[in-house]
This record gives sequence, C-alpha cells and structure tokens, in this order.
Amino acid sequence: MNDVVIVGGGTIGLSIGFELVREGTPVTIFERGTAGRGTSWQAAGMLAPDAEIGFEELELYRLNRESLRRWPDFASRVEGASGIDVDYRDEGTLIVADDRDSAEALRRLYGFQQEQGLDVEWLTGEDAREIEPFVAPRLSAAIYSSTDHQVDNRQLLRALRVAFEAEGGTLHEDTPVEAVLPDEDAPAVRTEDDTRVEASRIVVASGVWSRELGGLTPDAQPPVRPVKGQMIQLQRKPPFDLQHVIRGPDAYLAPKSNGRIVVGATSEEMGFDTTVTAGGLYDLLEGAWEVVPGIYDLPVEDTWAGLRPASRDHAPLLGETSVPGVIMATGHYRHGILLTPVTAEEIANLVRTGETSSWLEPFSPMRFSDAQSPHSLA
Repeated sequence: MNDVVIVGGGTIGLSIGFELVREGTPVTIFERGTAGRGTSWQAAGMLAPDAEIGFEELELYRLNRESLRRWPDFASRVEGASGIDVDYRDEGTLIVADDRDSAEALRRLYGFQQEQGLDVEWLTGEDAREIEPFVAPRLSAAIYSSTDHQVDNRQLLRALRVAFEAEGGTLHEDTPVEAVLPDEDAPAVRTEDDTRVEASRIVVASGVWSRELGGLTPDAQPPVRPVKGQMIQLQRKPPFDLQHVIRGPDAYLAPKSNGRIVVGATSEEMGFDTTVTAGGLYDLLEGAWEVVPGIYDLPVEDTWAGLRPASRDHAPLLGETSVPGVIMATGHYRHGILLTPVTAEEIANLVRTGETSSWLEPFSPMRFSDAQSPHSLA
C-alpha cells in the first residue's frame, strides 16, 4: 500500500508531494496529462496579496499574506533539491490608473488597503514613472506595493517535478484517475484502466478536474468549476526592459528574467472551453498598451486560454472531507501559485499528524456541506 496518493500533478499536487517525501513519507502522484502543464503552467506567477485584496475576503487575504511570507524559504528548498532557479523576484508591483474613473476606483482600493494596515504608497503618474520608466506618460495615479512579488511559474513547475522525484516521490503521468474510493482503513483511487491503488491517505489536488472525479458522495464532491482566462506571451526586445509587475484596469503585465512578458487575463464563465478568441486578445492588448505603450513593437510568442479552479466563494478547499481518508487541496482560483507554500506545508502537516491547523480551518471543504465533523485521519 502507498502511504499517500495525490490526484493531480500541478503546483499544488507536486508541492504537497515534495513536502511529504522530503520528510520521509512515501508519495505517489497520478496526473491525467503531463505534470505541471495544466493551469499552473498557464498562470502568470504573481505573488500579490496586497494588490489583490478583496473588500469581503479578509480571511483569504490573511492566508495569501502568510503564504507570501513563506515563499522565500519554500523557493530555497525547492531550488536546493532541484538545482533549478525559480526566478523569485521582489521588485514590487505597480497598480496603475489611466483615467479619472480608474483613479477613483484606485483611490477606494488604497483607502481600504490603508485601513487594513498594508504597506502601500500612493503615487502620481510622474512618481510611478520614476519607479518604472516604461509605464504610460499619461497615467493619472498609481499604488506601489513593494511587498508584492512574483515567481516564474514555469521554472517553478520544472523545479518542483525534479525536486519531488529527487526526494524519492513516484510520478505517474498520462494516468487519469476515474474515481476516489473513500474507506476508513484503506482509501483508494481507481485509474482509467480500472487499476485500484490503495493508500493511507488520498489528497485530491486536481484543480478544475476535481469535481469530475467519481466515487465521492454528493456531500464530499468539491464544488469547483473552471473559469476561463485568455493570455498572451510577449518577448522582451531592447531597449524595452520592463522590470515591475504592472496591474492596469483591464490587463496586467508580468515580466520574467528570461525575457518573456505574460499579459493577462480575461475572466470568462465558459465551462471547459479553451478557445482563444480575437475579442479576448484584442481586449488584453488594448488594456496592456494603455498602461505600457512600449509593448506595441514586441513580438508575440504565444497565446493560450487557461482554466482557473473556482469554488462557490472563490476561496480554496483545504483539509479533511466528510468521507474517510480523503483530503482536499483544490479550488485555489486566481491564487494557486501564491498559495503553494502554505497549502503544501499545512496539508503535509495534516497528512502526517491528522491535525488541522488554524490556517486551514476557515477553508474546510465541509463549509459547503451539511456534515458537522470530519472523519478522524489521525
């Protein structure tokens, strides 16, 4: 019997697996496609709790902020185990306004950030250009968040895969799991070829595919849906040399050290459709050009549409479920890369000890069910 089986080989599944195997817990990951090439690969890698704070999401903000605090140590562990640089960058983020309406919205956000005690600074357009010369000359205002950082998510995924296997983890790619089979003594998964694999714990980390898994009771089935996001990848071309993440009213730009610039992202309720549309690309390019006009002459390297795993309240599902032996780590929506360290460490601790930490409690998967208490996994 495997000690732990993880369903899903994206950043969440790989990072939980890495944290477990490095502490001596045997782990097997089943990934339906190629590990690290799903939602995580299609993200932008922004680590921006302060920029993305929601007026009614303070519990999620605290989790986001705690995960950012853990990011440097987590990155160091992954880099040490893999030998791969994940391009963790701490230059900060500029949230910019390009007209009076967006400046008023930005001022409301800034007031809320100040109420919450965030380390942010209000800037004029001229001030913003001193920090980042490539923003538009006509910006009306900006917020500088020095503590919002970023990582190259694709480098991270390469590193996590190498680190997980280097520490002794077992990875099965192109092996879809059809069902999760709860059991008090020997929970199991059933793969597409009808193979039953038992474990002491099953961790569901399959993102947008979590709800598609068979075997779970309706009470335990995670209410996760896909939300489509179209994106564009540009290539830096001198003298253009954007250094900071720029978040405008209609698009963001995230420059990576290898020269790629990720522009995103639309938000569309389109089910599992991943069609890249002319309208989506037009909106992104226009929104990006309005705040960073220097992109006009940059080559377009790639376009794609990813699927974010969103729960009903857009907060993740983390912890024990109402069925025995099954733990959820899914539904991270827009924050999967940011929440990787805290999810990995706290879920790994739950697997090892059976104890749900105070960080996980507000995000129990059972907040959407009628179940009153989880089956003990201790």
